[in-house]
Amino acid sequence: MAQKIFYDDKCLGEWITPAERAAYEPSFAAAQDMLNKRTGPGREFLGWLDLPRTIGDATVRRVVDTAAALRPKTDVLICIGIGGSYLGAKAAIEFTSPSFEDLRKPRVIFAGHQINSDYIADLLELVKDKAVAVNVISKSGTTTEPGITFRIVKQWMEKRYGKAEASKRIVATTDPQKGSLRKLANEENYATFDIPSDVGGRFSVLTPVGLFPCAMAGLDIRNMLAGAGEAMDFCGKGSLEGNIAGSYAVSRNILFRRGKTTEVMAMCAPQLHYLGDWFKQLAGESEGKNLTGIFPASVDYTTDLHSLGQWMQEGVRNVFETFVVLAKTNTSVPLPRLGDDSDELNYLAGKTFEDVNAEAYRGTLLAHLDGSVPCATVTCADRSEETLGQAFYFFEKAIALSGYLLRVNPFDQPGVEAYKKNMFALLSKPGNEKQGETLKARLSKLGV
Repeated sequence: MAQKIFYDDKCLGEWITPAERAAYEPSFAAAQDMLNKRTGPGREFLGWLDLPRTIGDATVRRVVDTAAALRPKTDVLICIGIGGSYLGAKAAIEFTSPSFEDLRKPRVIFAGHQINSDYIADLLELVKDKAVAVNVISKSGTTTEPGITFRIVKQWMEKRYGKAEASKRIVATTDPQKGSLRKLANEENYATFDIPSDVGGRFSVLTPVGLFPCAMAGLDIRNMLAGAGEAMDFCGKGSLEGNIAGSYAVSRNILFRRGKTTEVMAMCAPQLHYLGDWFKQLAGESEGKNLTGIFPASVDYTTDLHSLGQWMQEGVRNVFETFVVLAKTNTSVPLPRLGDDSDELNYLAGKTFEDVNAEAYRGTLLAHLDGSVPCATVTCADRSEETLGQAFYFFEKAIALSGYLLRVNPFDQPGVEAYKKNMFALLSKPGNEKQGETLKARLSKLGV
């Protein structure tokens, strides 16, 4: 299998000198060594590092077989999860699948990643005449957003199919041994998959968390894992030369220390949109702590060039930009020549949409460089599962290295708990009533 993910940082020469990059070589080597030897902060959550080659054929085969049994009798899979429990699978399905959900069989619809009555009511209305299966994903089973969504969906499934048949259509991905969802799954005889205890949510796309919804959507998960395994090699080199994950991590850190505190991921194809969303969680949760961290943002080009493009060209110069481009799409549509050229676009006749998009990317790159935005490019060779697997692993490894270079633990997320504690107290969760009264008093003073 060939390398299908590439990182091009040549355009950063105005901001990063060869000497500066060389000066980071010892720090990069130390970060790489901490990962390889499992000696750095968060070392108990490094199961993702070798996962493409250690997941085990038995697990992969069971994911494939379970999906193969469910797919023929499923029009819609409702996938319930939040954060890493949905973003990876969503990114993968959008990257590889037809652009419109009506062309997909089965459709995978995600729920439990927000709190909204209209969404859940509309979802149940949508599927009322469809054949439905459910994949609920939660390590504990007590996470609020997926937990309350699954309550509603489980009740609906049992009313629709009866308890016995509903149990055959519900798959739980959860902790191997403990937690409320594991207990419920055992009691209800759901098919189950394990979330490895040494893999955090945002690094879990290549575990059954991401693999089962992908298999249900018809993706070849073996090829995705094979691609990720290939990326282990070219992202595992001990020097920056030839290590694209290390080069990307070092570039990010040098630019951050130059005051470029926001990274804008410019996704140059609609199929890349959710890869940007997945990256934002991966980078944001991994690096945003200890009052430091690069803020991750994403835009869709050329769409957002007609809105945020003005800001990118002439706004505050605290950003750097990473373009993500597709070298090859699944199809190629050429533009016709019109007799009267009424739209004045005959100069594009014979060119494909991809030809036009490629020059839009190159033109934007030059414009933003002229606007003093440091720019680099990640190229995905195509929309195959192999390329996708390489992309997932490349970004995971780069962010892990980047977090260590920032001197933070890339594998914890203590700040995520702050809103939960307040929410539980305000909702009068047992044991939190006193704190709830204190918070309500504060909110009253604030007029909220």
